[in-house]
Amino acid sequence: MKKGNKKLLFLASFEDASILRKFTILFLITSIIPMLLLYYFYLETTQNGHISISTLNFTYTMILMVLGIFIGFITIRSLLVKVINISKQNSKALENILNPETIKELNQGENEIVVLSRSFSAVTQRLEENVRSLEIAKKTLHDVMTKVGHGISNMENIDAFLSLILETLTNALNGKNGTLLLLNDKKTELVIHTVYGATYDPKKKISLKLFAGSPLSKVLLEKGPVSVSGVFLRENNTPLLNELFGEHLLCAPLIYHDRVSGIMTLSRSEGQKEGFSVEDLDMVFNLASQTAVAIENSKLNHDIEKTYFETISALAIAVDAKDQYSYGHLDRVASHALMIGRHLGLDEEDLNTLRDAARLHDLGKIGIPDDILKKEGRLTDEEWVIMRRHPEIGESIIKPVRSLQHLCDLIRHHHEKLDGSGYPDGLKGEEISPLVRILSVADVYDALTTERPYRPKKSKQEAITILRSMKHHLDQDIVDILLEGLDAAEDLT
Repeated sequence: MKKGNKKLLFLASFEDASILRKFTILFLITSIIPMLLLYYFYLETTQNGHISISTLNFTYTMILMVLGIFIGFITIRSLLVKVINISKQNSKALENILNPETIKELNQGENEIVVLSRSFSAVTQRLEENVRSLEIAKKTLHDVMTKVGHGISNMENIDAFLSLILETLTNALNGKNGTLLLLNDKKTELVIHTVYGATYDPKKKISLKLFAGSPLSKVLLEKGPVSVSGVFLRENNTPLLNELFGEHLLCAPLIYHDRVSGIMTLSRSEGQKEGFSVEDLDMVFNLASQTAVAIENSKLNHDIEKTYFETISALAIAVDAKDQYSYGHLDRVASHALMIGRHLGLDEEDLNTLRDAARLHDLGKIGIPDDILKKEGRLTDEEWVIMRRHPEIGESIIKPVRSLQHLCDLIRHHHEKLDGSGYPDGLKGEEISPLVRILSVADVYDALTTERPYRPKKSKQEAITILRSMKHHLDQDIVDILLEGLDAAEDLT
């Protein structure tokens, strides 16, 4: 290899070396040259007994010494310049990462090395914060997906799903409150339907009247999202409205097939300086449109299921009408069950469940042959096996309808007995729900007080006596309540 190439390779190797290695080499060079010169002077002294050096040799010596120091100075300075340049480049890069106050604080360091060190420390801290933020974001996303999954799996409860939408939206945009308002049938008022971030009782049905020129009317008319001040609602002097519609208020219409059904709003607290951005408006508008679709689908499903319920109710009435002895049985059982439920103080939801189950509890008899259903006299054992299938048949008819699934327990088990001798599942004691116990008592009482082909009807007192004798089959507390209700009804007449 030629000397020139070796020299180039050496320089390239030196250039690529670490700063510590470069400093070591240069320090040795700048240290060895003066030591060699001193050693040279020492040799001259020891040979002649005194320093004997010519002017020319001394000049050469000094030139070599100055040259070595100069070379050391230039190379070490070049290393320091590189460090300074790295620090400057680092500062420029940090402008895109750190805020101006932090950069200003970093540049107050004593020297470039300190600045570089502080910069790396700041970047490391920022990375740690980002990692923590990512972990929080991951957890938040997991929670949101869990809630959404739960909401999707419970889509029959549209109110719960709407609450989930408002909760997710409010938290995602750093809001304080989220509200869903629906237009009334006359399109003259917006009724508060769902609220997140504030206490609200949907039964109160607080509404806002629409006036020409008001921001809410403008949203409905222009069918687009707007960011307004909620102060315009303060004149209502309603604490809840003041809380829901703050200084920063975002409104987006619920649009389905170019028809507006309501408004979704999002408010921020007065302490927050920032309003809503264009991106926020677009996001809420898109979500409001999807929410309108969900509400409309829920209405369609409700209408379909209502039609289905009316259809199977008609079938149940038809089955009831086929038997001249039991005609009107469904309505009477429903009346007795509601009377018991009211005396027990049941809420409206349970009362509606009792009423609907009573009207459908014998629906399964549609699958029983007429020769068994209308048979004069007692049934044979084989015929009883078939007759006892009607609770299961009734359940199988309504089970596919999600809105009627809460009736399945009552329809399937209205012939169960406390001692486990009932059918079809042989439930006993606490396994039989309170609503089923009410329906059973009402059903047996009406059966006893109705004329049958194999026996005459019983009087009220005879029926109550029989019910009391069935303490192993029926809940006697409910029997007592039935008697109280019947006595109260007689007193009124």
